[in-house]
Amino acid sequence: MKVVLAYSGGLDTSVILVWLKETYQAEVVAFCADLGQEEELDGLDEKAARTGACKTYVEDLREEFVEDFVFPMLQANAVYENGYLLGTSIARPLIAKRLVEIARAEQATAICHGATGKGNDQVRFELTAYALQPDIEVIAPWRLWKMKSRTDLINYCQTRQIPITVTPEKPYSMDRNLLHISFEGGVLEDPWQEAPDDMRVLTCPVEQAPNRPEMVEIHFEQGRPTAINGQQLSPASLLRELNQRAGRHGIGRIDLVENRFVGMKSRGVYETPGGTVLHHAHRGLESLTMDREVMHLRDSLIPRYATLVYNGFWFAPEREMLQAAITESQKEVSGDVRCKLFKGTCQVVGRRSPFSLYSPELATFESDSAYNQADADGFIKLNALRLRVRARRQKHKDASAD
Repeated sequence: MKVVLAYSGGLDTSVILVWLKETYQAEVVAFCADLGQEEELDGLDEKAARTGACKTYVEDLREEFVEDFVFPMLQANAVYENGYLLGTSIARPLIAKRLVEIARAEQATAICHGATGKGNDQVRFELTAYALQPDIEVIAPWRLWKMKSRTDLINYCQTRQIPITVTPEKPYSMDRNLLHISFEGGVLEDPWQEAPDDMRVLTCPVEQAPNRPEMVEIHFEQGRPTAINGQQLSPASLLRELNQRAGRHGIGRIDLVENRFVGMKSRGVYETPGGTVLHHAHRGLESLTMDREVMHLRDSLIPRYATLVYNGFWFAPEREMLQAAITESQKEVSGDVRCKLFKGTCQVVGRRSPFSLYSPELATFESDSAYNQADADGFIKLNALRLRVRARRQKHKDASAD
């Protein structure tokens, strides 16, 4: 039996690699998607080989990740439960897609992931896998083995001399990509306890951020960012650059309790510096270029779209239908946005576009000939008609009661 394992080199997948060999006598192909984990990938292929992998793929998917997954989601302004910019959620369909493709290339009969039976990632990986290859076999060790906790896994590693970096004193988990880094578990399981200050990678504490603001100008083409301060950048390079700029100003770190798809609440700390700036800038440009009714209709779809991404339905017809509508809405969302980065905040302070719907002649408070203010009289009376009818009925009802 040959299995392709989504491998990170962390505690869970290091254990799983050995467990697959022991339980299934399987050949294990380790696959790691480089989505921007930086130094976490150092020596990964050697570690997988030492742990028993017969072959290792470490693939640079950063450009595909940002261009084909992050930017379409940015066009939708997707935010889950008013705070989470879906940094972990949006990475899972790409990882699962490559798992399936490598399984085909390697003629493997199964894929395997390290998501727990309590979390969302198991759903995201498997929905994607089944959507792309309906007959694929999925092995989910956390739903099969007798180990119940990360402490059990640490003990497993110690008895088998598997090299790990997690210790019982620092048991929280981290997940990193170009869009964000997440922290979950361990000390965060008490929602009253403040997250420790060392739980930071991408953002500077606001108290230590520069005392002078930084201006950043972002250019968009059809809702997709393409340049910073006039410099054209690839999708991955642009997001990396914004992470550095926004991170040093302490922008994009949130602490929230969210509702998982499986039914429980979970607390997480997320750092999304560049994504936070892009979100604000994109909305700022839309305010200038997007028709009011199109914007309001699109905004009504945001909770549904965000939930689909969060729950793992990226490769689902309903998400693809919504994406087609969103892509249509972005045809004239092109132009420049100027943002002020300062002490944990991103403020849009300027926007311009050749497709601007803003008319100074109409909006001015000075004298103009483009707008007849008297026209508002009939407009108001027509909109007030139902309110006046309701008020008269209530007045008549009150009089009858007397």
